[in-house]
Amino acid sequence: GLELSHCVGANSLGPAVPWRSGGPCKMKRVRTVFKPEQLERLEQEFLKQQYMVGTERVDLAATLHLTETQVKVWFQNRRIKWRKQSMEQKAAKLSQFGVIQPATADSTDMKDHEEDTVDVEL
Repeated sequence: GLELSHCVGANSLGPAVPWRSGGPCKMKRVRTVFKPEQLERLEQEFLKQQYMVGTERVDLAATLHLTETQVKVWFQNRRIKWRKQSMEQKAAKLSQFGVIQPATADSTDMKDHEEDTVDVEL
């Protein structure tokens, strides 16, 4: 089932608060909480391949009792985390050798990637 949290103020507890910019009262999905076994399997698959598509994604979702969208979004978010970790490791190596990276480029790039993070199921 789909779990939705109600808009603040929907039960006359106060004024309606818009969620993001979608209107006066848009329903917000509750964040998926993965079981440790599901996360372990997802991480194993991610180590094999960073992109899960087609029947592989359908099969994995069925095996883990998740929706295909939940698996897709998990992989999207995991790729963002992976890129961020890769950039941090690269910066650490460069700093060991006394190479200074411009802070503005890194922070701007990471901000763009963080905005791509998706926790909702469509």
